[in-house]
Amino acid sequence: MTRFGVMKHLRILEDAGLVVTRRRGREKLHFLNPVPIRLVHDRWVSKYAEPWAAGLSELKSRLENPMEKVFEIYIKTTPERLWQAITDSEIRSKYQFGSKVTSDWSGGSRFEMGTPNGTLLGEGVNLEVDPPRRLVQSMVALWGEDVKSEGTSRITWEIEPVGDDSCCLTVTHDQLREGANEQLYGGWPMILSGLKTWLETGELLTTPGSLMYANQG
Repeated sequence: MTRFGVMKHLRILEDAGLVVTRRRGREKLHFLNPVPIRLVHDRWVSKYAEPWAAGLSELKSRLENPMEKVFEIYIKTTPERLWQAITDSEIRSKYQFGSKVTSDWSGGSRFEMGTPNGTLLGEGVNLEVDPPRRLVQSMVALWGEDVKSEGTSRITWEIEPVGDDSCCLTVTHDQLREGANEQLYGGWPMILSGLKTWLETGELLTTPGSLMYANQG
């Protein structure tokens, strides 16, 4: 393909929300956005074509920079309500596999993520807190020795208003080592799909995949 042809196809994917772009100096980086793919899978495809979803997941892994994962989703809600859903422990437990997050959400404060029975799943520091726009956190996963050994990574939540009644939420999970355990970031499409479902309908995500994760929690 010509360079012009590649740029044209990337623009189509970007307009469709399947690719997220980030500029770094003179470079324009492209990340495959798995969230809309996951939404299609959960609502229409999962009963008939699980192998296809697995193929798309492999494509995502091959195309993305292994050191940085970017997820983008549009949600019909206000920035304030979205921020509350990210930081309120009770609300978060409804879409993040039943886990609860506790913190006072001030800059430099600590946070802990755990199960209702008190099992600690992760912990870290709120590096930057700017409600209702931006939250930057360091995190160490603790739900297993395989992920605990990966050390500290970083999660950035960015909320951008869209129109009068919607938001674009971008979650960037970076500072991952090359070849990092996929458990660290593989659950984001399900978490964000659950967040969108909860905020827009007030109901829990009940796809086979989400129920599987909830049962594990």
